[in-house]
Amino acid sequence: MVGGVARTPRETHLHLELPDTAAPLRHRVASAIVAAVRTGTLGPGDPLPASRALARDLGIARAAVVDAYDELAAAGYAVARPGSGTRVAAGADAAARAGLSPHVTAAHISAAPASPPHHDGATDLSPGYPDTGLISERDWRQAWRTAASLPIPHVSPGPAGHRQLREALSIHLRRTRGIAADPDEIVIVPGVPSALRALVAAADLAGRDAAFEDPGYGKARRALSSAGMRIRPVAVDRDGLDPELLRTSDSTVYCTPAHQYPMGARMPVARRAALVSASVAAGRLVIEDDYDGEFRYGVSTLPALRAIDRGRECVAYVGTASKILSPALRLAWLIPPVALLEPVRHALDSSGESVCAITACALADFIESGSLTRHLARAARTYAARRHAFVDALRRHLPDVELTGVDAGLHVVVRLPDFLDDAVVAAELGRRGVTVPGLSGYRTAAAVPSGLLCGYARLPETHADAAAQTIADVIRERRAAVADNSGSCTTTGS
Repeated sequence: MVGGVARTPRETHLHLELPDTAAPLRHRVASAIVAAVRTGTLGPGDPLPASRALARDLGIARAAVVDAYDELAAAGYAVARPGSGTRVAAGADAAARAGLSPHVTAAHISAAPASPPHHDGATDLSPGYPDTGLISERDWRQAWRTAASLPIPHVSPGPAGHRQLREALSIHLRRTRGIAADPDEIVIVPGVPSALRALVAAADLAGRDAAFEDPGYGKARRALSSAGMRIRPVAVDRDGLDPELLRTSDSTVYCTPAHQYPMGARMPVARRAALVSASVAAGRLVIEDDYDGEFRYGVSTLPALRAIDRGRECVAYVGTASKILSPALRLAWLIPPVALLEPVRHALDSSGESVCAITACALADFIESGSLTRHLARAARTYAARRHAFVDALRRHLPDVELTGVDAGLHVVVRLPDFLDDAVVAAELGRRGVTVPGLSGYRTAAAVPSGLLCGYARLPETHADAAAQTIADVIRERRAAVADNSGSCTTTGS
């Protein structure tokens, strides 16, 4: 392969020699570009040719180049930015030399659907729901057709079942989250609460303390509590949960380091390493809920706790299809510490909690065919644009209000002055057609700040300004009302 690259996206040309294999065309294009990075023909920051120009040079359909760029972006080899084209990502050269594949090997099996729940309000900013309209209907239907063509299962697979999905997830998690887990280490469960209940039973944690982020994810808190754990709230700061605040009595710590739910902090590498190190020494279980971990905007990827050295000893990694595809799938995956793998399987066998075999086969095909990789690249671009439009609109209409959690995930927090009751603000917004929850619904301690949790994944860019305007109007009105009441009280008291 030989090639050269100019520095202006419009004039960029890249001479590629596609591998002579039976792999899909998009895989061959992506592999050729990675080869160019590996040999130094392309380097970090270099622009890739416009998809139309590269397709013309190669004599292939533009769709194959677009799909290849999607795969490269999803795998972290490329970065696509509106207005500046697609460029080779930082660190891509090291990844290419290490032999990391830009795609999942083609295979087959599938996944299908149902739209996530939504409200009837004019603008629904409820957090936690992806836009299922971004899923390719062709890929989605093909995945379910493949699953439906398999023999009808005569039993419900237990925790040791779903081999094909576990193999697909093993490759996907290695590429996207840096987690090296053998398929036999992965357990398929029908949701995050199921994973948490199994961990409590497997480690005999009932009656013991669980350090839990405050504010934090209510469903996880309720699952641990209902399983018999004592929840000990630990306030989060701008970097998420602080390991220094843990106690020797904490047998477990639950955290969302990729994008803390709901405040949106990304736990720094030093804090991640300290949490794992301290937990190994204390014999403490760390539950890493990888909430929103797939979506980042202009910031570097941080290692999952499970991927940190010795993470396999103490970290239980939990991921879910809810945020990347749809909560309707009712499917999640758990990678428990090595010592808890068999006890977790036994706990799930005893509880009878399992995942539909057809759904698991469908998702496996969706991953193996490359459909998930393309979907994540497409979704990341769309969510980035919606986030940009919404955050810009909020800053225009509310220049003095602090926003947190803007670097990753699918939601942003609008911080409110402490004298404003976020439940009252949220209720008034609901009356005006904007559905958005207040932070008060996620806290267990009174010291947690007031704010609004705004999910933008399903907010069209064209609606962003109107939503931000309504939020700004209500906040200003509530500020004025509180000021008037304070003035009246002062006057009356004097």
